[in-house]
Amino acid sequence: MIASSALHRLSDLKSLPLVLLSIVSASLAFAEWHGDEQSKMGTRIEVQLWHPDRHEGERLVAAAMAEFDRIEAWMSTYRSDSEISEVNRRAASEPVAVSQELFDIVARSIDVSRLTGGAFDITYDSVGYLYAFREAQAPSDEEIETRLDAVDYHHVLLDPHANTIAFAVEGVRINLGGIGKGYACDRAVELLRNSGVQHALVSAGGDTCLLGDRRGQPWVVGIRDPDDGAAMVTRLALVDEAISTSGDYERYFEEAGVRYHHILDPATGRPVEGVRSVTVIGPDGTLTDALSTSVFVLGAVAGIELIESLPDYEAIVIDSVRGVRLSAGLAEP
Repeated sequence: MIASSALHRLSDLKSLPLVLLSIVSASLAFAEWHGDEQSKMGTRIEVQLWHPDRHEGERLVAAAMAEFDRIEAWMSTYRSDSEISEVNRRAASEPVAVSQELFDIVARSIDVSRLTGGAFDITYDSVGYLYAFREAQAPSDEEIETRLDAVDYHHVLLDPHANTIAFAVEGVRINLGGIGKGYACDRAVELLRNSGVQHALVSAGGDTCLLGDRRGQPWVVGIRDPDDGAAMVTRLALVDEAISTSGDYERYFEEAGVRYHHILDPATGRPVEGVRSVTVIGPDGTLTDALSTSVFVLGAVAGIELIESLPDYEAIVIDSVRGVRLSAGLAEP
């Protein structure tokens, strides 16, 4: 839940900078708190948990980290031997039998696509793979137009009886980058919960899932000013909650005064304009991850309308002119 006293801290949004998550979490100086940070899934993974037994606590931290490794092994499009890469190679020619886990997350992604009117679309990678952010390279207009017809979640054909995925047209590629980190956080928290852990934080870049509170106090999640790493825009006190942020500062480059970032509009194949960052808070990390991308694509007005149609979810949107829009549950009375 969101501690009500923390919601009034949103009035600190003065200069309206874009959002980056920063976790103000429990100190590891106490023996009962155990944690680790590692680089996985192209980002920084953090696991913290409370356990009275040091050896068991350290084992559970390692088990949560291993869960990220397990998921990345079948989800990563950067690995030629991953299950999703096999789907992208073959599904336009024949139905590809997949694991129940991959089938379920693709099915859920399509459900989100329907919910958002296509603002969320895992086939964005049909064009998205043409962008090379490390090399600061963007596709030409002609390259985008040639591939754009392949961006449409309706092209993904699922057979729940055979557990297969097929593509209706050539050129379709799927990528779970807009939902996968939230899903991995959810799975890691589920593992810890099933092992008896009652207090934990699991974070993957802009996605964080919180299990319980911080031993009698809420977890304090800071939304940081990306132009000043030492400054916080505001802080939220959260308990048993998930929070996801999508921002145009996560992967981007600038060329000739144009900012190219990784959040693409499925309708155009080009980076979304008009929004700088979106933070979504709710009970399900998989959905907060997908919704933060969806709201970014929809824009502040339509995005907030979507969030307000979903019980238990809230959002903070910062637009390109540094204006802030809050969903009703976060707005000042």
